[in-house]
Amino acid sequence: MSQRRIMIAGTGSGAGKTTVTIGLMAAFKERGASVQGFKCGPDYIDPTYHTTVTGRPSRNLDSWMTGRETVKDIYARGAKEADLSIIEGVMGYFDGKDPLKNDGSSADLSDILDCPVLLVVNCASMARSAAAIVKGFQAMATRGRIVGVIVNRVGSESHFQIVKSAIEQECGIPVVGYLKKENDISIPERHLGLIPSVERGELSDFFQILGQLVSATVDLEAIWKLAEVAEIKESEYSIFTKAKEPTVKIAVAKDAAFNFYYEENLELLQANGAELQFFSPLKDEPLPEGAAALYLGGGFPEEFAALLATNEKVKQSIHTAINAGLPTLAECGGFMYLTESIEDTNGNVYPMVGVIPGVAKMQKKLAALGYRELTGLTPNFLLPAGAKARGHEFHYSKFTAKERITAAYETKGRRGTKEEGFLSPHVVAGYAHFHFASDLALAQRFVEAAQQYEAERISKYALSSDA
Repeated sequence: MSQRRIMIAGTGSGAGKTTVTIGLMAAFKERGASVQGFKCGPDYIDPTYHTTVTGRPSRNLDSWMTGRETVKDIYARGAKEADLSIIEGVMGYFDGKDPLKNDGSSADLSDILDCPVLLVVNCASMARSAAAIVKGFQAMATRGRIVGVIVNRVGSESHFQIVKSAIEQECGIPVVGYLKKENDISIPERHLGLIPSVERGELSDFFQILGQLVSATVDLEAIWKLAEVAEIKESEYSIFTKAKEPTVKIAVAKDAAFNFYYEENLELLQANGAELQFFSPLKDEPLPEGAAALYLGGGFPEEFAALLATNEKVKQSIHTAINAGLPTLAECGGFMYLTESIEDTNGNVYPMVGVIPGVAKMQKKLAALGYRELTGLTPNFLLPAGAKARGHEFHYSKFTAKERITAAYETKGRRGTKEEGFLSPHVVAGYAHFHFASDLALAQRFVEAAQQYEAERISKYALSSDA
């Protein structure tokens, strides 16, 4: 059987691949197609766009963090019942973890999924030279298939025709459309308040306009045909096939301040027997009743620090539960929320939950970005000593401890190895975002810790009742 999938890759960051991706998603959705979005790499912001436009949860595909077969598994699960899957690339087509190899790159993902690729080229102030750029990408693409080109930022229809004729003559692939420079339309600059504005619906009209612009100057029928490929089916050995009946409840913070979760992380918790209870710290919703563990994902607590600081009911419920032994994983923004306070770039200090003795201070420049290999240092419920996992970091804040603390894990990245985060008997917290599919034992251990906590709670209740 066949199915349709296409990757939108760029010659580099800023080429316009996100703009084109969103425009195509909106255009095909307007035509009545069911569109599934995917993002190459560990990014959380672009999948939020995809989900908003398509109405289906977008998924990250990352060959370095999860491995090649798991990438196929995640793709097959996400693509079910979709008419067309659109995969947005990351950075430039060949850019990944290693400058000497394709690992983690869009090119690597295209090869794994046998996925046709549309290359987005910024052709501002360029004519025949555009063909040289495309030809260079073709020469390096020994695997993966560049089947067409979309040119961005052209000056006019005649400029487009010049570029189109040069590329098609020299490269032998079709140029299926363009976006004009004069439209001056692109995805707003990525900043820390962007996701909340998307969730409030403030970019919905913008996404609709993008779809209309793409429909007007891009050959959607040609793309529909180029996207037809052999189906990838979910393996009988899928990481999701052994789903268990819910045996325990895990609370998950989910709102505009805390929303960075891989879909697979949540689904793997469910596959291991967890019932997820979503709650909003922003709405001052206390920890859900009966929760036997807590997952505080990343997000933008600094954007809502003033409100989070005043929401005492939820802060107190989390503080009390953790002190009572609640197994808790806190990643990046969730880690910041558990500290004593968050300080913004203007020096304003906002008190947080206060479980972790230290402060998170915002900076105007990026503090860390990149893949991380994580190794457990001491016994804990999630990543015991010697156990390994993979993930990534992306944050503008720095944490300063106010007393000696135990690190949660060791991180290995491009700039070396260091101990990171905070560990207590029941809390694993730090800046790293774990990908549970990098080691399936992560979700299993998390659920087992929740089950043990629940069993101990029931036992204590029984003893107190007998007394």
